[in-house]
Amino acid sequence: MIEFPNINPIALDLGLIKVRWYAIAYLVGILSSWSLILKIISIKKLNLNSEIISELISNIIIGIILGGRLGYILFYNFGYFLDNFIEIFKIWNGGMSFHGGLIGVIIAVIYTARKYDTKLMLLADLVAITAPIGIFFGRLANFINGELYGRITNHYFGIIFPNGGKLPRHPSQLYEAFFEGLFLFLILLTALQFKNVLEKNGLLCGLFISLYGMFRFFIEFVREPDAHIGLLYLNFTMGQLLCLPMLILGLFFIINSYKRFF
Repeated sequence: MIEFPNINPIALDLGLIKVRWYAIAYLVGILSSWSLILKIISIKKLNLNSEIISELISNIIIGIILGGRLGYILFYNFGYFLDNFIEIFKIWNGGMSFHGGLIGVIIAVIYTARKYDTKLMLLADLVAITAPIGIFFGRLANFINGELYGRITNHYFGIIFPNGGKLPRHPSQLYEAFFEGLFLFLILLTALQFKNVLEKNGLLCGLFISLYGMFRFFIEFVREPDAHIGLLYLNFTMGQLLCLPMLILGLFFIINSYKRFF
């Protein structure tokens, strides 16, 4: 059993202003993704300027926040927020959904592509290859916060989380940080080396969506389901059910890209 590091969720306390590790994770993820997109554009000599990318990043930030919050409300706790409407706006109390955030990002990419008359799937591919960076830092922040922990385990790497009871649990946040973040990023970075891959739009986007869906689906077997939801159809969690359409959509993009690429 590994002892939980018990890091303070507040990275910087300035009195009235408290900066949390979760906020820093968002900031680092967004800035890193922004920088990487610009670098890819420069290396690959893509016909995109910094104005388009700045607009894209701004729209994505809005999409993540609004989509993530609305997704959590609709997918995970609709009844509660229906009875406590004012709580919808208290984002600092937690409650964000990856799948909702993904929908928000998709809308942001579509809006930006139409506004600048730019190839939609090219922007989607650029966002896809950088998305695991934000996921990686986000899951590390979840671990620091001691939230979204796994199910009870007897394995030696089990951790007793402050809010998880007295028994050790899977550090599922770290599993997700590795597979959905680091490992997925390396796969996409490798795929980026294929000749003219960004000219055959959709492959990177398809790989991200399908592989994230697959990794998340299997990790959910050791992640503690939300107490107020529990297990649903066929004993799947809400997260697993939301990953199934991702697998289908991702495979569609991959197959469509494969036909054009080869």
